[in-house]
Amino acid sequence: MQEVINALEQKRERARQGGGAKRIETQHAKGKLTARERIDVLLDPGSFEEYDMFVTHRTRDFGMDKQIVPGDGVVTGWGTINGRLTYVFSQDFTVFGGSLSETHAQKICKIMDLAVQNGAPIIGLNDSGGARIQEGVASLGGYAEVFWRNVQASGAVPQISVIMGPCAGGAVYSPAMTDFIYMVKDTSYMFVTGPDVVKTVTNESVTHEELGGASTHTRISSVADAAFDNDIETLLEVRRLFDFLPLSAREKAPRVATNDQVDRREDSLDTLIPASANMPYDMREVVEKVADEGEFLELQRDHAGNILIGFIRLNGQSVGVVANQPLVLAGCLDINASKKAARFIRFCDSFDIPILTFVDVPGFLPGVAQEYGGIIKHGAKLLFAYAEATVPKVTVITRKAYGGAYDVMASKHIRADVNYAWPSAEIAVMGAKGATEILYRSELGDAEKIAARTKEYEDRFANPFVAAERGFIDDVIMPHNTRRRVARAFESLKNKQAHVPIKKHGNIPL
Repeated sequence: MQEVINALEQKRERARQGGGAKRIETQHAKGKLTARERIDVLLDPGSFEEYDMFVTHRTRDFGMDKQIVPGDGVVTGWGTINGRLTYVFSQDFTVFGGSLSETHAQKICKIMDLAVQNGAPIIGLNDSGGARIQEGVASLGGYAEVFWRNVQASGAVPQISVIMGPCAGGAVYSPAMTDFIYMVKDTSYMFVTGPDVVKTVTNESVTHEELGGASTHTRISSVADAAFDNDIETLLEVRRLFDFLPLSAREKAPRVATNDQVDRREDSLDTLIPASANMPYDMREVVEKVADEGEFLELQRDHAGNILIGFIRLNGQSVGVVANQPLVLAGCLDINASKKAARFIRFCDSFDIPILTFVDVPGFLPGVAQEYGGIIKHGAKLLFAYAEATVPKVTVITRKAYGGAYDVMASKHIRADVNYAWPSAEIAVMGAKGATEILYRSELGDAEKIAARTKEYEDRFANPFVAAERGFIDDVIMPHNTRRRVARAFESLKNKQAHVPIKKHGNIPL
């Protein structure tokens, strides 16, 4: 019996070595952890239960029968993060460059199926050269099996992708269908076609980093939600994100103990809004001062800065935040901001996470580029997402809420549940100056008259009370009481039930 036990341990040790000491050393030299080291950082100590350690590929062509490594380039199984179950796969670049074979894909598919059945998130640590060329169509079929499962899991369990090395060609479409993508700066990249192909087809010269690095995907393309300096920081941030999320659509997000009093006053908010309506302020300050202990897990911070998205906790409960940012483009909605917020709102709605909206929006960004780029349809995505969402929705208008953008930003008319306004709120079709120039065009030559007309319009509409008189605003609240009022509103909505027409699903304007 001892011989059998010793043989088993030898087999396990062979699998743990992956591509061998030399390739592990090369991985470390690039500033990257190995597949197993990454799992050790991500999961609670001693919690990982590995599956399919002894699986090997089946191909015999191109000399592959002489290159068989147990595990076949991916480590799969389950473990816990702060005691909560998750399934994980970690591609091993030291084995065939982490390339995906038929059996490699089957290992990933197995834990994806288990995650959906058992109601637990899926975390994928991607570090792969792509499809294993030696296997041809079998490898492509493996990718398609993973893609199909990404779609089935969508909205059922959270899916998090972490790009920790190359992710190219067909491999990019699995992360693209997951809920969140984190990248590692300088060592990870994603693209459909690489620099060599780009050079051949379009004659454009571009580096791997320029084409698909972390900076590109967090700032320009918005493919990634965040990027961090190294493997360890990235994985710790994944743990932080995980703590805000429910395990599945069957459960609520966890409530976390806090020492922050729910009725805490924040007097500094009373003086945050500048005297001039044209002066910006940082909406991030509002979000952080309302949140438990000032913690705001912001997503896509470097993209579409005119809108903020991310998670906070209120009285220990996870809440999704969407907020116009006056520091960027005066908080106008544009194509990128609309897509960014719409995607986040739909995630929150999928997993029953309440949505808090802070509004300071002068309208949609004007311009030929916006119209040619399809702002009509992209703006409609945001409108559709808010109107479709049935989770508790609380809105706070801090300053401007003009025109169609007022309607879009979780107004009472598209079924936000509780709508508050600060005394500084201005709810109108447009700003006083623009409105006056249209209403009194014949008087434009008389500066004194126009000034008086503008003042008259401001007195009439540059406040929240006209909307409050009609019930479009539930209450005008003091800024320093925002945390208490919003938290109480969500508490009153915790048993909300929404009824929607019978249908398979809506048709969001993609």
